[in-house]
Order: sequence, then structure tokens, then C-alpha cells
Amino acid sequence: MTDSAEPDTSSTATSAGITAERARVQRRTLTVVVISQVLGGAGLAAGVTVGALLVQDVLGSTSLAGVAAALLTLGSALTAFLVGRVTQRLGRRIGLGIGFVAGGVGALGVVLAATTAQVPLLFLSLFVYGAGTATNLQARYAGTDLATPARRGTAISVAMVSTTLGAVAGPNLVEPLGRLATGWGLPALAGPFLLAAVAYLAAGTAFLLLLRPDPFLLARRLDAELAKLDAVSEESTTGQDQSTAGPRPCPGVGAYVGAAVMVVTQIAMVAVMTMTPVHMRAHHHGLGEVGLVIGIHIAAMYLPSLVTGVLVDRIGRTPMAIAAGVTLLLAGVTGALAPADSLGLLILALALLGLGWNFGLIAGTTLVVDHTVPANRARTQGTLDVLIALAGAGAGVMSGVVMAGVGYEALSIAGGVLALLLIPVLLWARRVTPRG
Repeated sequence: MTDSAEPDTSSTATSAGITAERARVQRRTLTVVVISQVLGGAGLAAGVTVGALLVQDVLGSTSLAGVAAALLTLGSALTAFLVGRVTQRLGRRIGLGIGFVAGGVGALGVVLAATTAQVPLLFLSLFVYGAGTATNLQARYAGTDLATPARRGTAISVAMVSTTLGAVAGPNLVEPLGRLATGWGLPALAGPFLLAAVAYLAAGTAFLLLLRPDPFLLARRLDAELAKLDAVSEESTTGQDQSTAGPRPCPGVGAYVGAAVMVVTQIAMVAVMTMTPVHMRAHHHGLGEVGLVIGIHIAAMYLPSLVTGVLVDRIGRTPMAIAAGVTLLLAGVTGALAPADSLGLLILALALLGLGWNFGLIAGTTLVVDHTVPANRARTQGTLDVLIALAGAGAGVMSGVVMAGVGYEALSIAGGVLALLLIPVLLWARRVTPRG
């Protein structure tokens, strides 16, 4: 006869097994994410560094240089939507793998368009190339699928810091890649896109072949199993059926606040970053100096991530989001006050710009993950990244118009002031959702 007071050790053992499996697969997932993000970082650097310059050369107009960023981000928006939907149904492996492959195809199209001076093909290819940018950002979510809530910020940071190696190397290879391209009879500015094509295709292959088991699908299954165990345990304790209990199926306020943080920081960052190469070339800085400034900017976007993720986990999502707004304001003021021939101050401004974006993206992403559940998480993440991409597209288009009208200095200040407006929103949201 069994003693009814004896604890249910089978449920405990099963829960422990689920926890162990989650930890084991999480380690493998982060390894694959690191590999793909190193490659993906090299791919995205091409468009950031020379995209606006390439459009400027083909069209012969500074005011339309921002079209490059707009097309990249519009392509990114569509891809974010599609990757989110595909991931919700088929998992991270398929969604991210296809996204990176599309980005590689787009990069090859940019090379062909630059060589043949075909403007429609250039625009279409930049649009498709934007798929790589969206996928590179979406990959940060793969690190969170199996992470515990207390480690989500850190998991995001591992994915982002891995981008640093490729993203910093890319801009600093602009001149040698340009020489390689001209040696092959291609325009110099097409060189970085050759690297992007190889990098994105390799990143997509890494996801498709190595991301097994799929972390999103596994997390959804394990969460369902834990919910059943909790229901059985609760029923055995209270005698009531809890099988229908579960997390709220729709995103909470915190998810939308996280989206707002990411959208605003994206606008501020893209607007200033896009026009910095144009501003520098207009004041006789060479491609090597442009590559240095953008390389340091991208390093500041990703390299601090390991520290940022720990801070987001330890001191909170909201304080770090506020820090993003303040840092972006400092970046805008520095950029506005920097003499055009001062390489050092331009480096400082762009480094602060990247750091503020880093704070905002990790804090905002963690808020989104905190306030969604597997039943809607990938779909919601994709939808919110659409908003981020569209915000970047608008910023890219308007940055050229604003710079042509009132100058780089006014553009820098406007980006910083916009980011500072996040603070009252965040303070309000903290009262509504103390968890943030």
C-alpha cells in the first residue's frame, strides 16, 4: 500500500530531466549562434559602410543617398515578418537559414548591378540584401528560446557580441576589398558586397545544417511538458483540474514598451550612421577613414553586449533603456559639435551612437521575451522587428533630406533629442509593469 503523504518523486525527476535537457541544448544553440553571427556581422557591414556611397555614385545625388538604407530596411522589414511566421511554424533553423541565404543572393545582385550600372537591379538587390540584416537581428532571439528568465539578457548579449568580429572586420576591409574588386574589373564599392555574399550564404548554411535540435520547437515542447507536470502536481495537491491553466496568450504591455525602445533607438542610430560616410567624404575624408569610423561604430554596437546583457539581468530592463536614451543624446551633441575635419570627435560620436543602440536593443529585446510566451513569441518578435525595420527605413530616407536641408549637425541633435523622449514612456511603463 502506498503512503499518500509520500512526495511525487517521478514528477520531480521529470522536471529535473527537462531542466537538464534545456541546459544541454542551450549550450549547443549558443555555439551555432556564435558561428553564424560572426559570419552575419561581416555580411551586414558592407551595406552599412558603403551602401549610401554606392547609391550616391550610381545616381549622382547626395539627397538620395539615404535610399540605400531605406531599401535595406524595407527588405529587412519584409524578412522580419516572414522569418517570424516561418519560425512560429517550422522553427528557428528554417526561418533563420532561409533569411541568411536570401541576404547572400541580394549581395550578389548588388555586385552585378554596380558592375552594369543598372539602377532598378541595384534597388531590387539592396532590398533583398536587407534580408540578411533582419535575419542577423532575429538570430538574437534564438539564444533566448531555452534561456532562463534570469539569463535572457546575457543570452542575447552572447549572440550580439559574436557579430562584432565580422562587423568590425568588414568596414576595415573596405580598401583591400575595393582593390580586389577593381582587380577583377568590378567597381571598388562592390568589393564589400562580395564579402557579404560569401558571409551570408555561409551563415545560412550553418543554421540549416547545425541548429539541431531546433531551440524554438524544443522550448515549446518542454514548456508544454512542464505545464502538464505543474497541472498534475496542483491537481494532486488541491484535487482540482488545472489542465487549462497557462500563461496569458497575448503579449503584455512590456512587449510593446520593449518594441518602442528598439524602434526609437533604431531611428536615432540609422539616421546619423547613414549620413556619416556622406558627411565625411564631403569633407575630404578617405575611404580608409570612413571604414575606421564605421568599424568603431559597429564595434560599439556589439562589443559591449556581454557587459550590457549582465547589467540588463542584474539592474533591470528599464534602467538600461533609460541609459540608451541618455547615451544617444550625448552622441548627437558630440556629432553636432565635432568639426568636420576632426576624425577623433567623429569616432567618439559614432562610438556613443553604437553604444546607445546596444543598450536599447538588448533592454528592449529582453522586455519582449519577458512578456511573450511560446504560443506567440516568434510571431510577435517578427512583427515587432518589422516596426523596427520600417522605422529604420524612414530614418534612412529622411536622413538624406534633412542633411541636404539643414546639415549633419542638426540631424545629429534631432536623433539625440528623439531618443531622450523614451524616458517618460519608460517611467510610465515601469509603474504599469513593475517587472520591467
